Formats: sequence, C-alpha cells, structure tokens
Amino acid sequence: MHPAIIIRNDTVNDISTITEVTVEAFKTIDVSNQTEQYIIEALRAAKALTLSLVAEVGGKVVGHIAFSPVTISDGTMNWYGLGPVSVLPEYQRKGIGKALIGEGLSRLKDLGAKGCCLVGYPEYYKKFGFENVSGLVLQGIPPEVFFALSFDGYFPQG
Repeated sequence: MHPAIIIRNDTVNDISTITEVTVEAFKTIDVSNQTEQYIIEALRAAKALTLSLVAEVGGKVVGHIAFSPVTISDGTMNWYGLGPVSVLPEYQRKGIGKALIGEGLSRLKDLGAKGCCLVGYPEYYKKFGFENVSGLVLQGIPPEVFFALSFDGYFPQG
C-alpha cells in the first residue's frame, strides 16, 4: 500500500526543501534553463505567491506548486500563473503532480480566481482542461506550449 499524499500550504520551514525539490525535479528536463528555483525565490521575495503548496508522502516533502497573479494587457483581473510545479524524480508518475495541480486549481477557484495560465507540456496539461487560446499569448513563448484554463468561460485577450 502506498502512503497517502498530503497537500498543504508551505511553511517557512519548507523553503529550503522546496528549493531542493525544484532543483532535482528540473535537473534532467532538457527544455529547462535550471532557473525554476529562482523563479520561486523571486515570487516569494515579491510577496507574489498567492498559493505555495507542498506534497508530503510519509512525512517527507516530495513536491511543490506555485501560483501567482498575472497581468493581462486587456485589463482582465483575477487570473493566475501556475508554475513551477516540481516533484522529486523518484516520486514522479505516482499522482503527486496531479494532486498538487488539482488542489491548487480548487483553491484558486475558492479565492475567486477567474482562470489560470501556464507554460508546459501539451499532453500533460490538456488532461486538466487547459487549452491553447487564440489571442492570449505570452511574449517569447511558442503558442503550442502556452495554455489557459478559464473558471468562468471567459478567456481574456492580450
């Protein structure tokens, strides 16, 4: 029997572990510039982490996900960016990333969010309802890896 996955808000005591998990999770990903841990640090320093959740298995932090507000040029408010999401390599493909994303999206909705966007692998994020949206772009990012999920049926343009 596999230990339960516990998703919880991070604490100050988790910060160094989150960095370690993030570094390990992205170490072998060829499309990564190995800067994901710095993104989390910058968001934390700017007090822009709306949600920062960790996944625990057997009392050990094995995953992390961050959500932060995004600015859309058409003025649409209450949209958030997902990422990075990290799971230690030896815990990948065990439902931990899925649990982090599901819980994070649920909490965003509870906060009154209108939607969420991200940069990621199409085959993975489409499972959660994310889609490429014509007219919603992230400069410098290929449109086939930029995704959005609307919680109210409206997609901003910008």
